[in-house]
Amino acid sequence: MSQGLDRASSPEGENTIEAVAKVVAFEHGLAVLEPEPTGSCNGCMSAALCGTKTGNTSRLLAKRFTLADSAGLKIGDRVVVGLGGGSLMRASLTAYAIPLLTMLVTMVTIDQMGGGETRTMVGAFAGLAVGIGIARLSASYLAKKGDLSPRLIRRAYGPGPGESCHTDLG
Repeated sequence: MSQGLDRASSPEGENTIEAVAKVVAFEHGLAVLEPEPTGSCNGCMSAALCGTKTGNTSRLLAKRFTLADSAGLKIGDRVVVGLGGGSLMRASLTAYAIPLLTMLVTMVTIDQMGGGETRTMVGAFAGLAVGIGIARLSASYLAKKGDLSPRLIRRAYGPGPGESCHTDLG
């Protein structure tokens, strides 16, 4: 959901990061959505990496996600989905801060105890491994709470990228 992000406020006052996505399938009662590229996509230096460049569909397939609140949706519907800014911050801290902090604490502790360079380096890697394990457990907990799942905000009206505003009525 990193493409086409807009900021808005939820009714609770929390900042929400929004993106437009299209329903492409249904699996196990969940809608499978694919984020839509924005008008600025395909023009930056990293367009080949994010999957917006023509012919690079494997990365777009990897960006597909499911949406539990899919009542009334059908394939082809465009919707606005959102993720609370607090959720994004918690996910970032879980992924980056926990492993880094455990690595640094372990490294400094061993160094202060006079462990020498080799033991300090081994301790740093061990602390990093423990931190990654803690981060995985924490991310699993956040996912079970639904804190990392995007939520349906509203239907997106109007044409999608590459579609015309005009319809043939004749």
